[in-house]
Amino acid sequence: MEERTIVSFDYAIKYLLRDKANFGILSGFLSELLQRKVAVQAILESESNKDGPDGKTNRVDLKAQIDDSEVAVFEIQFRETVDFFSKVLFGIGKTIVEQASAGSKLYDIKKVYSINISYYNFEAKHEYLFNCKVDGFRGVHFPEELIRFEQACDIANVSSAKVDIHPEYYLILPEMFDEQQRGGFNEWMYVLKKSAVRSDSMANGIEEASLKLDLLKMSPSERRAYEEYLANRSSVYSAIYTAEQKIKAEVAKNLKLDGMPVEKIAKMTGLSADEINNL
Repeated sequence: MEERTIVSFDYAIKYLLRDKANFGILSGFLSELLQRKVAVQAILESESNKDGPDGKTNRVDLKAQIDDSEVAVFEIQFRETVDFFSKVLFGIGKTIVEQASAGSKLYDIKKVYSINISYYNFEAKHEYLFNCKVDGFRGVHFPEELIRFEQACDIANVSSAKVDIHPEYYLILPEMFDEQQRGGFNEWMYVLKKSAVRSDSMANGIEEASLKLDLLKMSPSERRAYEEYLANRSSVYSAIYTAEQKIKAEVAKNLKLDGMPVEKIAKMTGLSADEINNL
């Protein structure tokens, strides 16, 4: 099995996949994730899509059609670990508000899919793909009763087809991927983890990604810019890791002073017994 090295997907999200000519790559990625036919129609330009002064924003908001009928908004972003879930919640709330701010009536607001890719594993044990969604309002006293979070497509016709409008979340952890092939999305997981495309990949959008994101096709100046981006990304992850270790060490030190056994501290903090004994 041969591999083609390609530009990392976070870099592609930030700089390359906003071009309409590359929508097929994003459509393929989302189709394999949802196991439905997704066709990206447009990039939704907003303040949330713009780079901050530190250049660390890796986010793109998309308008897409699902199964040739439902229209939805996809928010794809790479996240660092600091305030991760607060940022996820803020991002999806802002995306919803921006739909209304753009002039849409409230009943025209589309469902938002929040797709978050993190190279921090949140103490996951085995899984690399997580999904979170609310199916509706469930009875407190009669839990078998459920009112779904759905709205009629045509507000003037309550009998028209209904669609789910509550946000849905995906959390993708590439470093947890065991590289076992279980279907099309796992081929994309390989791309996210390795920045490479296997020669036997057949998932939607993969072939187009291997052609359009080929690292070897970059000009020298593009290659230098990409390498600088990777170096900056590594610095960010290193700083986050260092901060986390300092916090763990401080917690472990306080627990040790309180007389907690080293074995229990190690289990709680993830630090080794030697690290704790040396505090």
